[in-house]
Amino acid sequence: MVKIGIVGGTGYTGVELLRLLVRHSCVELTVITSRSEAGNRVADMYPNLRGYTDLCFTEPDEEALKQCDLVFFATPNGIAMKQAPALLAAGVKVIDLAADFRIQDLQIWQQWYGMEHACPELVPEAVYGLPELFREQIRDARLVANPGCYPTAVTLGFLPLLKTGVADLDALVADCKSGVSGAGRGANSAMLMAETGESFKAYAVAGHRHQPEISQNLARALGQDVSLTFVPHLLPMIRGIHATLYARTQDGVDLQALYEETYADEPFVDVMPPGSHPETRSVRGGNVCRIALHRPGDGDMVVVLSVIDNLVKGAAGQAVQNMNLMFGLDERQGLDLVGLLP
Repeated sequence: MVKIGIVGGTGYTGVELLRLLVRHSCVELTVITSRSEAGNRVADMYPNLRGYTDLCFTEPDEEALKQCDLVFFATPNGIAMKQAPALLAAGVKVIDLAADFRIQDLQIWQQWYGMEHACPELVPEAVYGLPELFREQIRDARLVANPGCYPTAVTLGFLPLLKTGVADLDALVADCKSGVSGAGRGANSAMLMAETGESFKAYAVAGHRHQPEISQNLARALGQDVSLTFVPHLLPMIRGIHATLYARTQDGVDLQALYEETYADEPFVDVMPPGSHPETRSVRGGNVCRIALHRPGDGDMVVVLSVIDNLVKGAAGQAVQNMNLMFGLDERQGLDLVGLLP
């Protein structure tokens, strides 16, 4: 059994980790930390876990975490980088669901996240946790940077086009929409139902911190920089990301076959039949990215539709997928989930 600790178990990604891990047959949950809820039962805060765990939240305790085989950080940016070095030195593997280790260029990371990095020496070692790109590196990793939700949907949507060189690299557009849970569980008046209900808006158009992460992914897949326009939007729903991606492509390329071949052996990417329109509700609660392709008017512009649950394939589910790889388990272990309908 893999002994697991979770630092920051009260947020949305933390409870998603708990939901997935309590039914994982190869995992033993040993530590779940929360400074604000220390001493309280996990199932009292999250009644959906009643009957699945008797654990209580505890104060963060480095010695207790060092007894784990792996520690997940479901914390705000800036926490994992302060605690990871000691855990790694003790032989504990780490998966960070925040952004502390995602961007390899520290100057760019510090520009977007507004803080000095606490352990820059570990950044080059961190493996970016997108299995469809870095599966073999993840298997051997001791430190994994779990991807952001927008970067997961956009990267998987664009990847086949870029790896095969059929897209114009100067005309990539990612028009993305997210549910409000992507903003986290903290109190924020802008996320109140009265503020988000019956409304729809773009935000961070001048620049979003996920843009450099997406650009880094695409450049690493291609071997050169790309030009990307990324615009996020807020939807009046709880879960889900819908990425509508645009690219100019060469004529005569069978894009449907290209995508089906690229993802044929990927357990969590579903390339839908031609003409499909994937819905966010079809992946709600599941660890799947659903993709469909369109070529409006049979022109040279391809439209890729990519949907995920931002809390599962965009966060906790992908983290569990990475954990499985790191410990030589079946990649699908604990993630055989069906989307919730209606």
